[in-house]
Amino acid sequence: MSSLSGLNRSLVILASLFVVLAGVKLASDIIVPFILAAFIAIICNPLLRFFARFHIPKGLSIVIIICLISAVGMSLAGLVGQSLTDFSKQLPDYREQLQDKFIWLVDIAAQYNILIDKNQLISLFDPGKMIDMATNMLTGFGGVMANLFLIILTVVFMLFEAPMLSKKVHLALDDPEMKMLQIDRFLESINSYLAIKTMVSLGTGFCAGLLLWILNVDYFVLWAVLAFLLNYIPNIGSIIAAIPAVLLALLTVGPVASGIVAIGYITINTVMGNIIEPRFMGRGLGLSTLVVFLSLIFWGWLLGTVGMLLSVPLTMIVKIALEATEEGQWLATMLGNGEVKVQ
Repeated sequence: MSSLSGLNRSLVILASLFVVLAGVKLASDIIVPFILAAFIAIICNPLLRFFARFHIPKGLSIVIIICLISAVGMSLAGLVGQSLTDFSKQLPDYREQLQDKFIWLVDIAAQYNILIDKNQLISLFDPGKMIDMATNMLTGFGGVMANLFLIILTVVFMLFEAPMLSKKVHLALDDPEMKMLQIDRFLESINSYLAIKTMVSLGTGFCAGLLLWILNVDYFVLWAVLAFLLNYIPNIGSIIAAIPAVLLALLTVGPVASGIVAIGYITINTVMGNIIEPRFMGRGLGLSTLVVFLSLIFWGWLLGTVGMLLSVPLTMIVKIALEATEEGQWLATMLGNGEVKVQ
């Protein structure tokens, strides 16, 4: 009888989860800008604390932060928007050139008695689709940023509420004396993770853009922004970010430059992801590669382009929340990469 009641409880929880997910998907147009604003507010919170050390009024600090965000955001939007428009116009020519290069490689393989059906292979593997996927992600992200005023306004209110967030969570969980320290650890871990990940992503984007600028690869700002955004997705994101830059370098500069770009991206992501990031973040925040891939699919389906870009941070928040409770630690371990957490 108890097993039956347990089964009924599990079915009710599962059904409730499906209802919630369906509601989130239907309301994604409203939820996505709010999630983006929440991430921006969390990332800016350490900067707010920094200003507070110098006794700068909170209102003035928020105005400075918003001005910085607006200036950087509008400057990048102008550069990236123009680059994306120009690149989209030349995309058919690039795709045709890529197919020609691809056919050339097939012909070379035929000289070594490796026979491949050109038409069938091209239909299965179109190099142009890789560039399409990357540019579609940028276009989708730009579409969400069209609600920039709403996002910035939400960020302002969130920054004003940030100092009281911990106390509100304690009150909501019936802990007015703030004895549940795991709540504070949870909030601090989220702040730390997103702040460090953002700084590492900025470094990755800057280094990638500098490399492409030195090699005179077209639209280097566009690929630098893509490298910054996709660095939030470990392993898979760096591959997606590198492919358009490597292919474009092959077409516009030459095979040697293309090889240098590929090696450069591998070096940048190895240094940033395996040396710099673990040094500041600790290895205990890692996710398994399978979880990264599945989270990319799940959050992308649920929230669109922004969900794909923020899939790992969102999954990371779920993992940190599970680690903060004894009941959820086993599931947090399943989501992890098997490494011992560094305290």
